[in-house]
Amino acid sequence: MEKNGENVGTHNLVDLTVLDLGNNFLTGTIPIGIGKLNNARKLWFHANELSGQIAPSLGNISQLLVLSLYENNLSGSIPSTIGNCINLQFIYLDDNKFSSSLPRQLFIFPSLIELYIGNNSFTDSLPVEVGNLKTLSTLSVSDNKLSGEIPISLGDCLSLENLWLDGNFFQESIPPTFSTLRGLRSLDLSRNNLSGEIPKYLGKLALESLNLSFNNFEGELPKQGVFGNASQVSVLGNNKLCGGIPELNLPQCSSQASKKQREYLPSKVKISVVVVVLCLMLVSCIFATLYWVRKSRRKPVDVPSAEDPFVTMSYTELFKATDGFSSANLVGTGSFGAVYKGALDRDGTMVAVKVFNLQQQGALRSFMAECEALKNIRHRNLVKILTCCVSIDFKGNDFKALVYEYMPNESLDKWLHKDGHEQLGRNLKFTQMLNIAIDVASALDYLHNHCQTPIIHRDLKPSNILLDDDMIARVGDFGLARFLPEVAQTSLVGIKGSVGYIAPGNNFVYYLIYFLVYECINMKTNAHPPILAISFRGD
Repeated sequence: MEKNGENVGTHNLVDLTVLDLGNNFLTGTIPIGIGKLNNARKLWFHANELSGQIAPSLGNISQLLVLSLYENNLSGSIPSTIGNCINLQFIYLDDNKFSSSLPRQLFIFPSLIELYIGNNSFTDSLPVEVGNLKTLSTLSVSDNKLSGEIPISLGDCLSLENLWLDGNFFQESIPPTFSTLRGLRSLDLSRNNLSGEIPKYLGKLALESLNLSFNNFEGELPKQGVFGNASQVSVLGNNKLCGGIPELNLPQCSSQASKKQREYLPSKVKISVVVVVLCLMLVSCIFATLYWVRKSRRKPVDVPSAEDPFVTMSYTELFKATDGFSSANLVGTGSFGAVYKGALDRDGTMVAVKVFNLQQQGALRSFMAECEALKNIRHRNLVKILTCCVSIDFKGNDFKALVYEYMPNESLDKWLHKDGHEQLGRNLKFTQMLNIAIDVASALDYLHNHCQTPIIHRDLKPSNILLDDDMIARVGDFGLARFLPEVAQTSLVGIKGSVGYIAPGNNFVYYLIYFLVYECINMKTNAHPPILAISFRGD
């Protein structure tokens, strides 16, 4: 990176926004001239053989978002000037040779999402300022030489999903403030000097992985939540633990008094108790079986399709996919939220993310209605739902979103009408309109006549009809949908949704074709037909 003590080429890169030199064989030190890249947003120097310290001039790059220096031979300390890069969101310093204490300036970034500093030799304690990282999703300080107590301020990082503190010298007990980390999925505290009892509240969190092995924990191990799955929890090397599920092979927790009492029970009494218990269990099983058989005859059980199992997506993953739910990725807005397009990091799949504004009255009900309507229906003319996300955002607020397959040709409404003052650049042929009408009619026929429980959409309009790569129409937005028995019991005095959709009769397809043709005729003047100019609202 340097030649004869001089910086190489940085004076020609002052307008650069992204510099990716990762996965090469670069040697030497990070040049002092790096600070001249005032417009840089992303610096990737990872997986090289760089040595020495991080240049303090790095703090001049105030617009920096991503700093990736992992898998090098960097040493010394992290310069305090890094605190000037106030916009940092992702910091990757793991797998180096840093050996100082952690500067407090590393924990002041208001928008930091991921911080990886594992596999180094950082010493002293983890600064209490870590609690300032309100938007932090992943914190990895694994395999360092950190000591002291785990800061209770970590409980203020309400957005944490992955917390890895393993391979250090942390002491004392697990902080009680961890009970506030409702979104925590992975917690690794293994290979430390932690002691005390394991808190029962850990079983109430949404943990999918918990590693407490090789510490000095004692007492009874809980059985709730993550503790009920031996493949998700590890407590090896804690010789004073007892209880837990049998698969963990821990000794039973038993008091001496209860043990002596059991020893003095006559054998006949023990046998009688066992027989009575077995008889009661047998009778209970018979009644339970009869009850469930009768219940299953009255109401069929909904079984989700196994062909398309939902994948798990976190708030952080959706945040990255949509570039922080930026306006550049905004596809459209509705009564209860907004829709963003994005690309998933895991495989590059394009998705549409519908984020619900839970402050809006009726948004939560709309979310629940859409989940209920879409969980068991599959049709080529319905927008395919990939998964839902129920979590908390970086501010600690409830977050709910639905993730759909992305429709590149957007909505029918954008094909039929001008967008503001922009000239319409798309035209529909009559055959395309006819095919779209047939697609929509097929979707409604499926919803009304072929679902296990018929579904009424109640809000069919051009903006809720989406078009895929092949211009095949997909009906979406089931926020106002209702199941037929529910609708049948409702008075017809109040009509919900947008005018332009009434439950189909014998001539529905003809009305729909007429509706589309009417739209096409009026699209050049951007005039909506009268049927769209009126909106009924009611319960």
